[in-house]
Amino acid sequence: MATEKMGIKIHSNPGESQLTSLGVRAWPKWQGPPSKFPWTFTTKETCYLLTGKVKVTPDGHDDFVEIGAGDLVVFPKGMKCTWEISEAVDKHYNCESSEAVDEL
Repeated sequence: MATEKMGIKIHSNPGESQLTSLGVRAWPKWQGPPSKFPWTFTTKETCYLLTGKVKVTPDGHDDFVEIGAGDLVVFPKGMKCTWEISEAVDKHYNCESSEAVDEL
């Protein structure tokens, strides 16, 4: 079941069949150590976290969204936010075919 908060869509622990149909394992990977930094999504991005834990605080909000290992997440194009990585992140990401997960 997916949830949406502050424009961020999160599907926790999607099934392997869904990950396979999206081609997640073929997407590029990104890794980041514990850190805090501003980020702007210049395209719509879908990512799948293999490891790690992140608090994402969209600009203009006092609240945050926490994502972690096993989450499939869609960030909208143009979102400005702060990433606070508390546990090192290893994720697959896709900036081109995010439309495939619009129904999450």
